[in-house]
Amino acid sequence: MPKNSKVTQREHSSEHVTESVADLLAHEEPVDYKRSILNVTGETWDKQKDGEEELDAENRPAWNSKLQYILAQIGYSVGLGNVWRFPYLCQKNGGGAYLVPYLVLLIIIGLPLFFLELAVGQRIRRGSIGVWNYICPRLGGIGYASCLVCFFVGLYYNVIIGWSIFYFFKSFQYPLPWSECPIVKNGSVAIVETECERSSATTYFWYRETLDISNSISESGGLNWKMTLCLLVAWSLVGLAMIKGIQSSGKVMYFSSLFPYVVLVCFLVRGLLLRGAVDGIMHMFTPKLDKMLDPQVWREAATQVFFALGLGFGGVIAFSSYNKQDNNCHFDATLVSFINFFTSVLATLVVFAVLGFKANIMNEKCVVENAEKILGYLNTNVLSHDLIPPHVNFSHLTAKDYNEMYRVIMTVKEGHFKELGLDACLLEDELNKSVQGTGLAFIAFTEAMTHFPASPFWSVMFFLMLINLGLGSMIGTMSGITTPIIDTFKVRKEVFTVGCCIFAFVVGLIFVQRSGNYFVTMFDDYSATLPLTVVVILENIAVAWIYGTKKFMQELTEMLGFRPYQFYYYTWKYVSPICMAVLMTASIIQLGVSPPGYSAWIREEAAEKFLFYPTWAMAILISLIILASLPLPLVFILRQFHLVSDGSNALSVTYKKGRMMKDISNLEDNDETRFILSKVPSETPSPMPTHRSYLGPGSNSPMEMSSAPNGRYGSGYLLASTPESEL
Repeated sequence: MPKNSKVTQREHSSEHVTESVADLLAHEEPVDYKRSILNVTGETWDKQKDGEEELDAENRPAWNSKLQYILAQIGYSVGLGNVWRFPYLCQKNGGGAYLVPYLVLLIIIGLPLFFLELAVGQRIRRGSIGVWNYICPRLGGIGYASCLVCFFVGLYYNVIIGWSIFYFFKSFQYPLPWSECPIVKNGSVAIVETECERSSATTYFWYRETLDISNSISESGGLNWKMTLCLLVAWSLVGLAMIKGIQSSGKVMYFSSLFPYVVLVCFLVRGLLLRGAVDGIMHMFTPKLDKMLDPQVWREAATQVFFALGLGFGGVIAFSSYNKQDNNCHFDATLVSFINFFTSVLATLVVFAVLGFKANIMNEKCVVENAEKILGYLNTNVLSHDLIPPHVNFSHLTAKDYNEMYRVIMTVKEGHFKELGLDACLLEDELNKSVQGTGLAFIAFTEAMTHFPASPFWSVMFFLMLINLGLGSMIGTMSGITTPIIDTFKVRKEVFTVGCCIFAFVVGLIFVQRSGNYFVTMFDDYSATLPLTVVVILENIAVAWIYGTKKFMQELTEMLGFRPYQFYYYTWKYVSPICMAVLMTASIIQLGVSPPGYSAWIREEAAEKFLFYPTWAMAILISLIILASLPLPLVFILRQFHLVSDGSNALSVTYKKGRMMKDISNLEDNDETRFILSKVPSETPSPMPTHRSYLGPGSNSPMEMSSAPNGRYGSGYLLASTPESEL
């Protein structure tokens, strides 16, 4: 050996020879020890398989830029719920006071769990199935459960995009088709459609023209061909965005993530210029502090935080798995969480500025209609002219004058006041009418836009925004399916993506029947809430209690280059699991207390009516919950009793570019060391520099180190007794 070699120089040193061995290994050319004497497993070397694993580790797709990744996470987490769910909850649960419990729960539940998912995805660089197989094989069902929930949510979520596409194309006409009730001919007489006259033009257009809805979930009514075509377009858009993985979906995110903010800002500026907008915003943010003591408010805030960030779906893990290992995912988690929060507040401002304008329009309409009733009573001497204040002018009647006149009549005609059929016409009553979900987007908001100048333009912008919000969330949801399946089963990305979209479209035809809206409600209420809560609790337990919070914090320190705050240690280990367990208990109680049912539109009554699910629908509902949760116990039992391999029953090593990669075995640390070296571990010093050591999964030894993302990797090689001649 040359005199100037590191080994020769070390022979005359008092330091242990293993350090020079480590130095040699760090500069050694790649050696595959499956083909060497260190292959202690006795397994045969599969050249093709080994080559595929190396290529997979080397060629994993990556984001083109940090901006593209951040926009993808924002597009996924900011969805339709920010626009039509958060404002409703804010109004219902105390206005500005609701922001306090929401922000508190975002910090102690949302941010830590979001950071956890980002970190495990980036650290292990696999989809949800691979990540949880790595951390705890017996809880590997978490990944499969996430995929199933993503599939259920994707089925009905894309239907909502289909509805938005329908309204988008209908917006290119003036006047808007939902601005007036249709006229029907009855012989030679033209009359207003009865169902529309008894409800409203926007309500009629939604239920009859768009959905052509049946009276109950039991009445299928056949396929709605218009919605079927829109659903096909929606799945085609998703398929095209997803077909090349993040290479295609990442580019789509530049538009689908940023465009909604452009629309929201435009709507906010336009909304603030509308008469009555300030009334809506003041009503929205007037705090009702007593609501903060209501446990129901905190439960709904926790649920909204949970779903707003997309926890448990696997989309967050999938997106972060395409990051570099040294990416600062803590910064990403904080940034995306608070952008999500501020987007919800921005959307709330927009919604209530517009609804404040709508409330003023409806209140003026109420005043005019009731003033005509009073004039009729005055002309027929039912009411005396003395009851009308002298300053009241019926040709320019204000809401204030009407309220004064209303109070006088109510006082004088106290015994017969109900027979007059007069309404109070209070602006506060209009503002208190809670609307959410499709009722907000497709009825209340569309009605408000009919009163906008250049209403078709604003309608096109609004529904294009909804399409982009939905598309961003759908890309994340589908990534929660495609990424783990492609990683685990090595199927072709393009073939699987197209097949998945076609299959989802066929299954999704159940939602475009005339009774389809009722199935959307069922899936939205029951397919995800409880299973996802269980999934996130198990994710938290798997990392904090099984894998070990200290191990995880140490790995994060090496990955990020700094140690995360102790705040995360305590939230992961204690606070978040307890809060999530309380939320799960409250959700189960809520399911038990509230009888499963849905709001049906009764054509003959032109009104909504609450109906209970029939027996067969209850069976579907229960099956959804069981099916989504089934992988959790199933995988645990199969792996607990060794009925299937957990992928950790072999000990194989590959050296590559100075890094050691090992598939961790089921052997205990001491047994593993004796198996390789026949020495007591304490007598064998580690060859690895201390600054690179970390505590890997399933080991308490500081000799394991970070490695490539393929499988449950670490290192635990002890080469102190290996002769130099064999190196």
